[in-house]
Amino acid sequence: MTRYLLDTNIFIQAKNLHYGFDFCPAFWEWLIAQNGTGRVASIDKVGDELQAGGDDLSDWTTARGRPFFLPPDDPVVPALGRVSAWATGQNYEAAAIATFLQVADYWLVAHALAHDFVVVTHEVPSDSTRKIKIPNACIGLGLACVSPYEMLRRERARFVLGPAPRAA
Repeated sequence: MTRYLLDTNIFIQAKNLHYGFDFCPAFWEWLIAQNGTGRVASIDKVGDELQAGGDDLSDWTTARGRPFFLPPDDPVVPALGRVSAWATGQNYEAAAIATFLQVADYWLVAHALAHDFVVVTHEVPSDSTRKIKIPNACIGLGLACVSPYEMLRRERARFVLGPAPRAA
C-alpha cells in the first residue's frame, strides 16, 4: 500500500484554487477517508502552519487533529540526522540550509524517510542554491515525490459532485 505525506502547499492551494470547501467538498472528504485507511496524512508541523491561518482551513485542520497530522516518533529522530547530513553536504548557501532545518519541510522529508511515505507537494526541483526544495531533498535521499494530481491519479480518486446546497 502506497502511503502519502502532504506538504502545507497542498492544503492551501486546494482551498484557494481547485478544491475550495464551498464547491468541492468531495476532495476534502476523500482526504479524510484516505486518512482513515492510513494512506494519506501530514505532520504536526504542517498542521501548525495551517492553523496559523485562522480561516476555514485552520478549522478543518483543527478538526482532523493527530490522526491526520502526525507527531514525530522515535524513527523520525535518526531520519532528521540523515536529512540534515544530506542538506549540509550539498552546495546550498548557508542561509538556505539554516532555513530548511527550521521549517516543516525538513520534518516532512524526515518523517517520509522514517516511514516510507511518498511526499506530495506542488514544489518542483530547482538548481538554485538559495532555497532547498522538497523534491530536491527527496531525490537526494531516494524518496518518491509527486504532485497532488499524480497522487489522485495513482489512487484513482473519484469525486462525485452533486448540486450545491440551497440557502435556507
